[in-house]
Amino acid sequence: MKLSIIGTGYVGLVTGACFAQMGNSVICVDIDEKKINNLKKGIIPIYEPGLEEIVKNNFKIGTLEFTTDIKYALKNSDIVFIAVGTPQGEDGSADLQYVLAVAKDIGKYMTHPLIVVDKSTVPVGTADKVRETIKKELEIRVENKELTEGEFKELMEFDVVSNPEFLKEGDAVNDFLKPDRVVIGADNEKSMEILKELYAPFTRSHERFIGMDVRSAELTKYAANAMLATKISFMNEMAKIAEAVGADINKVRVGIGSDSRIGYSFIYPGVGYGGSCFPKDVKALEKIAIDAGVEPKIIKAVEEVNKEQRIYFLNKILNRFKDIKNKTFAIWGLSFKPETDDMREAPSITIIKELIKRGAKIKAYDPKAMNEAKNFWLKDVKNIEYFDNKYDTLNNSNAMILVTEWKEFRSPDFFEMKKRLKNPIIFDGRNQYKKEKLNELGFEYYQIGVSS
Repeated sequence: MKLSIIGTGYVGLVTGACFAQMGNSVICVDIDEKKINNLKKGIIPIYEPGLEEIVKNNFKIGTLEFTTDIKYALKNSDIVFIAVGTPQGEDGSADLQYVLAVAKDIGKYMTHPLIVVDKSTVPVGTADKVRETIKKELEIRVENKELTEGEFKELMEFDVVSNPEFLKEGDAVNDFLKPDRVVIGADNEKSMEILKELYAPFTRSHERFIGMDVRSAELTKYAANAMLATKISFMNEMAKIAEAVGADINKVRVGIGSDSRIGYSFIYPGVGYGGSCFPKDVKALEKIAIDAGVEPKIIKAVEEVNKEQRIYFLNKILNRFKDIKNKTFAIWGLSFKPETDDMREAPSITIIKELIKRGAKIKAYDPKAMNEAKNFWLKDVKNIEYFDNKYDTLNNSNAMILVTEWKEFRSPDFFEMKKRLKNPIIFDGRNQYKKEKLNELGFEYYQIGVSS
């Protein structure tokens, strides 16, 4: 099939590359000329395992194109995916300006009926707004004599469907190629069948295609992310309770996770969730509910617990040292989760800034996110130094703080760590290590949900 993907961020680039991998002709569009030129050279703007190889291979054989020319893309496509950002607005709602700008361009430039697919995470009712925006631009073209009434009638055969993404950063390519489910919201049976055919190569081994109405599909994405965020916040609240009553949250996790109704996914205590989805989507769902006249009590609590979790972890450090002025801390992990360079809403940002605000110095290491930190998220932060080796951050540091659970942090050389640290102290924001072992080695070891 002939596809266009508008937007080459995490979702758009993965979507385009994976559709091309299955033999479709895909045109990826972005207004960022530098990004498009880099993609043509094989320079990928994000770190995502497996993505670079797929992009390069499909660009080489011609199934994947990159352009800033949306007219060209629309002319040579039958299905158009809108995969631009929907950042959080001032009131917490998803900002649809970029989605509707794309819809406006589709109305201005399309030359034949298209299936327009909302791939971006958008509030309930967005498909109606996209449809109305396209229709309005077509009517303007008729008024300006750019279209005849007959051509207008033909183009009005376009359709707008919802296809929310369920991609985990750090495993997005695998998620797309082997999806748990493919959700399509369409009110037109023909569009539903076309999208089902498009996704058929990804769902051959097991029927994972779920069709529904558009509004239900739009809400499904928010409901899924809110449920996962709720599990995280619930477990973090349980961690506080466990610590207060002298229990071990790590053992509690095993006890409840063995129940098949609960499972082990997303019940690991930590410093809270971050990234581009959970914080934004939880807040947007709260706004959707309020606008609909529903008080979202659980959703509000999920967000509140998540914010407090970072301070709870920070207080462990402050309570141990009392005065941290001129103290040096080694930070292991900057990205909001492993296997990505994404630092949006990363707990590390809050922790680092709060420590520095109190006079501390930071030595930081992350396998992939240090450029993001240096050039954007922590660009203006002073008293932070970056290292290419995790052990070098420990030299003369008063403690090590583990924030992101990268695999290379799981089995470090504790003897080397103890030798380099000024004080053998570890604050573990992801409960990676065994308390008994570290205590035997002479470390002070602080975890989430375990009394020291």
